[in-house]
This record gives sequence, C-alpha cells and structure tokens, in this order.
Amino acid sequence: MARYTGPKDRLSRSVGFDLFGKGGKLTRLNVPPGMHGGRGSRRSPSEFSKQLKEKQKVKRLYGVLERQFSRYAGKALKSKGNTGEQLLSLLERRLDNVVYRLGFAPTRMSARQFVSHRHVSVNSKKVSIPSYQVKTGDVVSLSEKATKIPSAAKMLENKNLKFPSWLERKGGFGKVVSLPIRDDITEPISEQDVVEYYSR
Repeated sequence: MARYTGPKDRLSRSVGFDLFGKGGKLTRLNVPPGMHGGRGSRRSPSEFSKQLKEKQKVKRLYGVLERQFSRYAGKALKSKGNTGEQLLSLLERRLDNVVYRLGFAPTRMSARQFVSHRHVSVNSKKVSIPSYQVKTGDVVSLSEKATKIPSAAKMLENKNLKFPSWLERKGGFGKVVSLPIRDDITEPISEQDVVEYYSR
C-alpha cells in the first residue's frame, strides 16, 4: 500500500499549515522551506501556482496520493451539486478520516495505521481499506485490542474532544448520522482552487 514517507515538516512549512498533526513538534511553521526561507523569490504566484499549491495541500492533508486524488476529483466533477463540496465529502467519508474525526486516533496517519492493521470494524465487520467510503447509518468501532494502545486510550479518555455534526461517538463506537457538509470542515481549505485546477 503506497503512502508518503518523505520529510513532513517541509511540506507543512510550504503551505504554512500543520498537515500531519505534529503540533508542538513542528518548528518554524511560518518559515518556508529552502536555504533562504522563501526570500529568494519576489514574484507573486500565478493563478495556476496557487491552484496547484492548494491541490497539493488538500491531497497531503488527507494522506492521499496523486492518482487516487485525481479519481476523487473526477467523481466530484461528474456528480450533481457543488463540485468542491462533493470532493470534500468523498475525502471526509474515507474510513481513515472517520476514525480520526471520531477521536480514535490523534492523526490521520495513525488512523490509517489502525485501519490497515485491522483494528477497525464497520457494522461489526473488520475493514482494512483506509479509502473505504462510509455511509449514513454505518457504525464504526475499534477492536478491544486497539482501545488499549496508549495513543488510542489517551484519545478515548479525552472528554474535551468535539465531533463534527455528521458523527456521533460513545466510547469505542461511532456512528455516521448524516453526510458531511462544508461547515463541518474547519481546516483552511479552498476547494474552489482545487476544482479549477482539475477543470482546466
């Protein structure tokens, strides 16, 4: 299963946003990567450059590689309704993202690992595919073994977590009560730039 294994701080610094949930471990976030910290270029970015940068940011935020992200964009462009919102809905309904949104894992990367290692069930059936698309009414749960993993146990004990309106959680069980809407996503994303990139 392909996944990004390169330098993560560099990617976060390139967009000025913590893409991988490293928190305090991420240093110099406001300084662009490179020898001169971005001081070498004085030209304002082109519209294409802006769209490409946003596409890369969203792709990396959800931990999706290029080919799969292009497929999501293709589905969104063919669907009815707002294309940008359809794209974000497809990304939000990935099982690894749902595990993260339910507070079972501290980052999307660790959530992906939980799924890949068969620690996650959907409607009582184990699912090991991070890209699995959940549906309204699906019940997502962690295995008993997973709840004892220190990172998961710490998250389950946290009473201050806030969940998006389309998800509910009780202990190690979560339920998809509706489809995600744009207001549920708090990360700084310009989905219109991504749509325009793929609409060229």
